[in-house]
Amino acid sequence: MCIEADDGRLARPSAFALACPCDVSPHSPPDAKPGWWRWLALLTLALASACSAGATVSVQASRDGDAIVVQATANLRADAHLAWEVVTAYDHYADFVPGLQSSRVIMRSGNSAVVEQRGRVGFFLFHFPLEVRLVVTETPFARVKSYAVSGNFKQMTGTYELNLDGPILHLTYSGRIVPAFQLPPVIGPAAVRHAAEEQFTALVNEIRRREGLTR
Repeated sequence: MCIEADDGRLARPSAFALACPCDVSPHSPPDAKPGWWRWLALLTLALASACSAGATVSVQASRDGDAIVVQATANLRADAHLAWEVVTAYDHYADFVPGLQSSRVIMRSGNSAVVEQRGRVGFFLFHFPLEVRLVVTETPFARVKSYAVSGNFKQMTGTYELNLDGPILHLTYSGRIVPAFQLPPVIGPAAVRHAAEEQFTALVNEIRRREGLTR
């Protein structure tokens, strides 16, 4: 989420991971009327818009054919080397990303690694089991690119970029997800956006936490 705590850190989010959601099981109430999901989507988007007005973190998600495209940005005061350590701490993601049960490097060669992640996250009445294996390529202190080689999806790619402008670190993420399941036409992108915001915010919170420990 994008609420700020009294110490300036973003309030801890509830769930997501480096990877994409790999299954969706929406369960609507048995007496739900046809407009129920549309109403929920509009409410969710309205709340997200109101929250993002004063936020450090900005996350957008949109459809592109069968794909969901995610763009996220954050501006914060942090050391670039410290931020890099957080973004590439794949073995420790489960320690600070809610909903992620395990994250481990199963192979590494220089600036390339294979990362396996498992977990389960939620969004209102949606549930997202995740089970993914990613090939990750690092450009030290500047960029992390990944693509999925297994999991319950057709395609998933993502890129984190770190750019320092004086004391301000610009952290960005861009991703493209093609689910192997049907997403509802209205609530689907909102659900993916919400999950991506939780993951991205968890990374920002962890960077800020570690930055506070060095002062």
